Amino acid sequence: MPRKLHAGPIRLKRARSNVHVLVVEDDVLLGQGIEDALRRWSYTCEWVRDGAAALAAARATAFDIAVLDLGLPKVDGLGVLKALRRDKILIPVLIVTARDTLPDRIDGLDAGADDYLVKPFHLDELAARLRALHRRANGLAHRLVEAGALTLDTVAFDASYAGRTLDLSRTEFLLLRALAERAGRVVTRAALEQAMYGNAGVDSNALEVHVHALRRKLASDAIRTVRGLGYLLVKGKS
Repeated sequence: MPRKLHAGPIRLKRARSNVHVLVVEDDVLLGQGIEDALRRWSYTCEWVRDGAAALAAARATAFDIAVLDLGLPKVDGLGVLKALRRDKILIPVLIVTARDTLPDRIDGLDAGADDYLVKPFHLDELAARLRALHRRANGLAHRLVEAGALTLDTVAFDASYAGRTLDLSRTEFLLLRALAERAGRVVTRAALEQAMYGNAGVDSNALEVHVHALRRKLASDAIRTVRGLGYLLVKGKS
């Protein structure tokens, strides 16, 4: 039967794997469990136990994935995440936390997390999440997505419209990317919500709120509502 973990940190030396993981966790028991698991999976890892150390490590070393607790000393996990994204450090981040309410999950994803795993969890699920994040990070077929006047850089998370740089939250960027990749076609509500929040679930009006914000930043008629179906980015908009 798969083991469950309840919280913890990590310290590994370079192994044979090319996947280098930053683990940010202040619970020693959980950290030891993750450390042992990562060694078995042939990952390499650096383990730190507070938010300040996490920022220093991420700024000094190119990691492939970060496993990030939220309840950390010195700088909390959300603070670490926001600082990383502000610094354009785009390492995929898996939040691992006991905070399991919908607002907590949405806050983490909006701050820039790529996935969310609630404690206690099975090691097999942690392994699957790490594999999925690594595949996703290395599976970008094209860095730039262009649709009419809109250009998105999917690696740097930059966007411009009609020559103007757009100031977008991560959730707005993910929504706009989902629309831009299918510009000129209707994208269903379900597909857009999945792009924004994965499987975390959202409030019923969250999508409308973000679409309204994007229209203010692009143009009022850049995104068309298709009643009963979803939304469409007007491809030829300039």
